Amino acid sequence: MSVKNLLFWIAAFLAFVLDQLTKYWVVQTFNSGQTQALLPGIFHLTYVTNTGAAFSLLTGKVEWLRWLSLGVSLALIALAWFAVLNFWDQLGYGFILGGAIGNGIDRFVHGYVVDFLDFRLINFPVFNLADVFINIGIICLLIATFQKTPASHRR
Repeated sequence: MSVKNLLFWIAAFLAFVLDQLTKYWVVQTFNSGQTQALLPGIFHLTYVTNTGAAFSLLTGKVEWLRWLSLGVSLALIALAWFAVLNFWDQLGYGFILGGAIGNGIDRFVHGYVVDFLDFRLINFPVFNLADVFINIGIICLLIATFQKTPASHRR
């Protein structure tokens, strides 16, 4: 028996597990607000909590964001369950699902998301692996879009 869109499920699982393991490690290792320079002035690990979306957008809108995460997750699961996806679509949607579930669980359980990746060279907001996987997923979907031939859109 084969599983439909196996790569989707693998990508989602790996993204979710890596996100949750790194957040657990940060919470167990750092105090809130504590930072550790890996490359001083360039890249730090900094434990902060975020009640908003990516890059602290919609700060304080946890209630709305937790339901958005759940809705996106359920829609992606339905898509993978019923559709046949190509390689890049499976990777893209899988990584997005893993990130959405990772941050969604944080919002439901804690009321905030744990962020810790801190690029200071460009004064970028602190983020986490779920955010990274969501962005990688978007890149995969862009690749999938560009790989589709114009002939596939003709009638």
